[in-house]
Amino acid sequence: MTTGARDDAPPGDIRREAAQDGTRRQAPADSVRREAPPDGICREALPDGVRRELVGAPHPVLTARALPVDPTDPQVVAAAADLLASMRRSRCTGLAAPQIGLGWRLFSIDVSRHPGTRSCAGELVVANPRLVAASHWATAREGCLSVPGLTGDVSRATRVTIQGERPGSGAPLIVHADAFEARCIQHQMDHLDGVLFLDRVTGTRAVYRVVQKGVRQVT
Repeated sequence: MTTGARDDAPPGDIRREAAQDGTRRQAPADSVRREAPPDGICREALPDGVRRELVGAPHPVLTARALPVDPTDPQVVAAAADLLASMRRSRCTGLAAPQIGLGWRLFSIDVSRHPGTRSCAGELVVANPRLVAASHWATAREGCLSVPGLTGDVSRATRVTIQGERPGSGAPLIVHADAFEARCIQHQMDHLDGVLFLDRVTGTRAVYRVVQKGVRQVT
């Protein structure tokens, strides 16, 4: 994915706030701040995972809405570990469960080595993510390992806040992200809703073929 972007914001900021239902949570949510170190408290203790084969379009799992999961279920914990292993071996900045053939609401990210990184929660897996705030839109180039050979210009929020759960403990989690990390999170969350980046390109002229090998892509 390219790091250059241009402002492309709709009038005003779209902001989705968490519902204030007055209920008391059993445990306070962990908040992943922008200054968090890549290998610090942000990473949940997970078992060793295995690299799984990636699923490519037009596989139906990539266009279906993924299902919520129990983050403490051993199968979900194993899948989270496999997502991390697959992300590391694929040398990408994120993977969603549908990309390894699982229709579950689960994704991993790690933007710590990307040159466009401004905020960084480190290596992280999130179950049942929910977008609660988004603002400051910009357009930038994206690619995806499930759609090889193509990139496209996509407009996304450059500041987001999401809520979710940690696989394993099931603890509530809040992530605040800017710039490339915010874009990566939204890309992964799209996968959980059966949406590919090509569904969001700014126009038919905004799709490009990859001609240079070894380009690092958002997945």
